Amino acid sequence: MVPALEPVIHGSMSSRPMRQRRRRGYLTVAATLASAAAMVLVAAVAAAWIYFHPPHEWTRGIVYGERHGTPLTLDVVRPAHPNGLGVILIVSGGWRSGPDSFQPWLGAPLLRRGYTIFPIYHLSQPKASVSEIVADVSRGVRFVREHAQEYGIDPDRLGVTGGSAGGHLALMLATRGGPGPADTADPVDQTSSCVQSVAIFYPVTDLTDLRGSTEDPGDGGPPKNFRKAFRQEPVDMARWKETAADLSPILHVHDELPPTLIYHGNADTLVPFDQSSRYADCVREAGCEIAVREVDRGGHGWLTMPLDIMAFADWFDRTLARKPAGGL
Repeated sequence: MVPALEPVIHGSMSSRPMRQRRRRGYLTVAATLASAAAMVLVAAVAAAWIYFHPPHEWTRGIVYGERHGTPLTLDVVRPAHPNGLGVILIVSGGWRSGPDSFQPWLGAPLLRRGYTIFPIYHLSQPKASVSEIVADVSRGVRFVREHAQEYGIDPDRLGVTGGSAGGHLALMLATRGGPGPADTADPVDQTSSCVQSVAIFYPVTDLTDLRGSTEDPGDGGPPKNFRKAFRQEPVDMARWKETAADLSPILHVHDELPPTLIYHGNADTLVPFDQSSRYADCVREAGCEIAVREVDRGGHGWLTMPLDIMAFADWFDRTLARKPAGGL
């Protein structure tokens, strides 16, 4: 019986090194794959970092106006290879702004396409009312257009971008922008504040109807946390109705609006998607071009927004490609 067992014992002993070699082989393959994956990840991160840090020249703090004794400033961010076109960036969130708010990586897709970016800052509410802010960013656009030759851009082809309050201000330019008063002696104020293309995120379009928003007071009054911004502390409902109508882009839609692209999340509770969808319906009825991209489960901002700016660049490439007939 003992001799019969010997082959089994020898076979078991001889298979152990084989299993160990096989295990070492698996570990080597796993380590190689992990190393390759790490290298791919590092390369992807490096490529992303390079893409979102394009070469540019940044001139800061150019004074374009004044509000309540405070200078109003804008920046000029020039790409390495300008295409002769400019994009106004309204730097505003909650109608608050500041000269440290802009980061060039946010505009990387535009800079890579050759667009010169003009971040425009305004005095924040409640120091300035929203009505004053609209007037000030309009002044900023006029200033850029008046100095277009100096900045190397076409004054008849300006795009505008922004998000939330910045989107609202962009649409105020789109719907109400136009020539300044003829009786002013200031050449900047005489210049047009029109824009020729719009690409924005989740804009406020209708202050007269805030249904679905966490800012809706339920009685048709001003946004609950922005009363001071609209000089509505205390609330004056009669005056508010006039202010809300004056500052609602949806009520100023006309048949010569610039082409507009809007990205808006359908889970946004601050500025509901309804704000963009109703605005788009009015624009289409007026016979103008608009595209609304509904971001599924997107709130008031989402992680992939920097990638969406690539779509903004595509939009500006198409809509600013030709000089409009008759100019301004």
